[in-house]
Amino acid sequence: MKSSALILFVALYAAALSGGASRLVANDDPCGTSGITVRNATMLDLWYKKNDGACSIWIHEHLFTIKPKDAIKIYSDMDCKTPYCPGNPSYKDYKSLDENADCGVKILPGCNLSDM
Repeated sequence: MKSSALILFVALYAAALSGGASRLVANDDPCGTSGITVRNATMLDLWYKKNDGACSIWIHEHLFTIKPKDAIKIYSDMDCKTPYCPGNPSYKDYKSLDENADCGVKILPGCNLSDM
């Protein structure tokens, strides 16, 4: 009887640990699935290319979403030839500024990034 109780305890403990581990992985990047929302707070209309796609206008105060595997380049001209942000921030850059973990940041004038 004691050995079956021990087996049950070990099985429950293992299940709890594995469930907890999956929650830790999921919480490691709560924005990974939904992405990070980026607001254009520059007071300028900018343009961007997502994953080398079409050049799209990004009107001031509007948003785009970047996910971990996306590459977004921001430009100051409608031909998408003049970079607005010299280093083209990545998902990792935006995520590092999201201090309140609401999956949102903003770009200020001069390509300064800030939490929303």
